[in-house]
Amino acid sequence: MSTNPAAITKVQGRAVPMPGNDIDTDRIIPARYLRSVTFEGLGSEVFKDERFAEDGSKKDHPFNDDRYAGATVMIVGRNFGCGSSREHAPQAIMRSGIKGIIGESFGEIFAGNCTSLGIPICTTDEDTIAALQKAVQDNPQIEFDIDLEAQTVSYEGQSIDVQMNQASRTALLGGTWNTLDELLQNEAMIEAVHQRLPSFA
Repeated sequence: MSTNPAAITKVQGRAVPMPGNDIDTDRIIPARYLRSVTFEGLGSEVFKDERFAEDGSKKDHPFNDDRYAGATVMIVGRNFGCGSSREHAPQAIMRSGIKGIIGESFGEIFAGNCTSLGIPICTTDEDTIAALQKAVQDNPQIEFDIDLEAQTVSYEGQSIDVQMNQASRTALLGGTWNTLDELLQNEAMIEAVHQRLPSFA
């Protein structure tokens, strides 16, 4: 077990179900919020157009359902986070209180952005996702335990095996995920230095 204080070995808490497949980053955080200078305040804007009508009235949406208030785990379907590579999407999810995501599959860039923010994501099959979402809908008080070391999700005395990208899992368990974030933030500077280096081709 890593002694790095940034290491993430488990995510525990209640869950919010997010039915549906191919939920893209524009649905997670609308494009108009990309003009934000910082990510502050994005948590309250997550799924904004999905949650509110133009007149400000609430729509029927899991993030508007008081039964799921305070959830730290999100259970999603297939190809969650597809579409544009905007980092605002995982930032908004993280700032809304979500610390881990279980799904059938994820957009590749979205998944990488989640790792750089310290959000573990794990995958399992369609039937298991449906069963997990139904369990939460039936009883929103269920407590989930995502164990990165064992690669399992436990709830109500049950334990299921899940899969994780092994590079992401290693970074989270070793506490080096924030180093990846720093590298991504300094990508332009790194490229500028690279361009100044002599070519040996």
